[in-house]
Amino acid sequence: MARVRLASGTGKVTINGRSLENYFPLETQRNDVLLPLNLTDMFGKLDVRVNVCGGGSTGQAGAVRHGISRALLNVDANLRPILKSAGLLTRDPRMKERKKYGQPGARRRFQYSKR
Repeated sequence: MARVRLASGTGKVTINGRSLENYFPLETQRNDVLLPLNLTDMFGKLDVRVNVCGGGSTGQAGAVRHGISRALLNVDANLRPILKSAGLLTRDPRMKERKKYGQPGARRRFQYSKR
């Protein structure tokens, strides 16, 4: 889950109080986070502050990207066609499946004994 705040500034990106390069060491994750800003030509114009928690680093990068995209719509609604055509406004629906009764996990069954 990511909470994003945008403010006019110089393009500084802060995630959980740390810089973007410090929080996401992989170049692919940094590019993923900055994609909405690069597509809309807002990279050097806005400062981004993000609080993110849960999941792994790649999932957090996707959550930050989605949060930045939705925050950009609040800044300028005319950016919607650009962001939508790039697929940045679609939420990832995958979630952990619940544990079912009569088995030890979501899909795992108890071991079958023939004799």
